Amino acid sequence: MAPAAGNLAPAESAADQAVATSVVADPHGIAEADIEQLAALQRDGKLSSVQLTQAYLDRIAALDDAGPTLNAVIELNPNALLEAGRLDAERKAGKLRGPLHGIPVLIKDNIDATPMVNSAGSLALAEHRPKTDAPLVVALRSAGAVILGKTNLSEWANFRSTHSMSGWSARGGLTRNPYALDRSACGSSSGTGSAIAASLAAVGVGTETDGSILCPAAMNGLVGLKPSVGLISRAGIIPISASQDTPGPMTRSVADAARLLSVMAAADAGGDAAAKAASGHRLDDYTSALDPGALKGARIGFLHESGVGYQRELNAALERAIATLRKAGATVIDVEIPTAGQWDEAEYEVLLYEFKDGLQRYLRDSNAPLRSLDEVIAFNRAHADRELHYFGQEHFERAAKRGPLSDARYRQAAAKARRLAGAEGIDAVLKRHKLDALIAPATGPSFIVDPINGDHFNGAGYGAAAVAGYPSLTVPMGDAQGLPLGLVFMGPRWSDARLLSLGYAFEQATQARTPPRYRSTLSP
Repeated sequence: MAPAAGNLAPAESAADQAVATSVVADPHGIAEADIEQLAALQRDGKLSSVQLTQAYLDRIAALDDAGPTLNAVIELNPNALLEAGRLDAERKAGKLRGPLHGIPVLIKDNIDATPMVNSAGSLALAEHRPKTDAPLVVALRSAGAVILGKTNLSEWANFRSTHSMSGWSARGGLTRNPYALDRSACGSSSGTGSAIAASLAAVGVGTETDGSILCPAAMNGLVGLKPSVGLISRAGIIPISASQDTPGPMTRSVADAARLLSVMAAADAGGDAAAKAASGHRLDDYTSALDPGALKGARIGFLHESGVGYQRELNAALERAIATLRKAGATVIDVEIPTAGQWDEAEYEVLLYEFKDGLQRYLRDSNAPLRSLDEVIAFNRAHADRELHYFGQEHFERAAKRGPLSDARYRQAAAKARRLAGAEGIDAVLKRHKLDALIAPATGPSFIVDPINGDHFNGAGYGAAAVAGYPSLTVPMGDAQGLPLGLVFMGPRWSDARLLSLGYAFEQATQARTPPRYRSTLSP
C-alpha cells in the first residue's frame, strides 16, 4: 500500500499500465457503482458484504499496490472482512442498520478509527492507535458501513510547509492522480480523492480546512462536499482549525454525497461545541432534498474573478456549465465578492493559533506518543532525512511561537476573517443580488508533481466559503485533455441541502464525470 517515501517515479510505462488495468477483474460490476446499486445487489442476494469487501480489496491490490500504483490507501482495516461477515449475518437475520448496511467506506488518515493508526501521515504518529472511534466513525459503523481502511493525505493535512507537495506524507509516500499518474491528486484529502475515483471503495470521507476536500475532489473527477462547519462532529480528528475544519463526503455522485452526509451528520457531537450548536440545522435524510428540477427559477451568481488563473479549456468548460444552468431554468449573473482576498492574512493568523491549540489538545486527549507541537518539530528535525527531505515545516515553526487563544491578536484576526468572508463577503453578495448560491471553478486542471518546487497551484474558487465556515460543493463539469474540472456551488451557513439539490440538478443535466484511464502522462 505504501512504497518508500522517496519513491516518486511512475511505476510502469503507459503500455504496462494499460495492460494492468485492463485485467482487473470486476465480475460484480462494482467499478463506478453507487451505494443504491450496491445495496440492491446485496438485497437481491447477488452479492454479500463479504464478497463486496473482498472485491474492493482485490481492486486495491491491483490498482493501488500494483499496476498504476496509486498509493492512495495507507492502511487496511484488518477486521474489514470480519465486520462484513457480521453485517451479512445481520441481514440474513432480518436486521438492517440503514442505507449503508454492508457498504465499504474509506476514511482519511487523520480520523480516529480502531484498530488502525491515526497519523496524519507523519512518522511521529506512526504507532499512534487511538482506543476509540471518532464520533463520525461510530455513526458510520452504526449505520452498517464497513470501514475498509484509511487513505493517505498531504502530511499534517498540508499545514506543515509553505512549499509542500500535495499528496505526499512521510508515512505513506506520494498518492497519484488516476487520470494522469504524473499529475497531482491535490490535497490534503489526496488519498480519498484518488481511491474513490478508482473505485477502491464505494464512498470516502475527507476533511477540509480550506480546499482539502474541494480540490482533490475536483482534480479526481469527484463530488466533494465541505459541509457547514459543525454540521458533522470534528471530535477524534487531528485538527488544524476549530473555525474552519470539517469532515465531508467524497463520492462519485451527488446522491451518494447526500447519503453519506445523512449518516455522518447524525454523529454524536463528542465534545465539539460547533457540532452541538448545529443541532437544529440538520436533516435526517439529505437525499430528500435532491431535485433534478432544482435549477428552475434559481438565481445564481457567477464569480467571474474567482482567483483561478486563466486556462483555455477551463474557460470553455465554464461557458458550457453556465449554458447548462440557464437551459435548466436558472438565472446566472456575473458578481464579485468585494472583500475577496482581504481575509488572507487574518485567516493565516487564525490557523497558526488554532493549529497549536487544537493539535496539543488532540495529542493530550488521545494519549499520543508526542504531546506538544514543539515535540513534533523536534521529531521532524531528528528524522529530517525522511520527514524534511522534500520540504520544511515553516507553518509549524510559526505556529509554535503563537500564544493562547485568549490573545487579542488571535481574537481580532478571527473576527476579521469571519466578517470579511461571511457577512461582508458571501452574505452581502447573496443579499444584494437576491441569489440562491454562488458558483466558481473549483481550481484549474491538475498540475505536474514537482518535488523540488512544490505545488504549482492555479488558484481556487472556494476560499470564501472555507473561511466563513459555510458549505461548498464541487461537481464535475468537464475536463481539460482528460484532466477533470469541477464547478463549485457555495451558499450561506446551513444551506447544505440546497447546494446538494442544485448540484444534483447540474449533475443530472451534464453527466460530466468520466472514469479514470490511469495514463502515465498527458504528453503525446
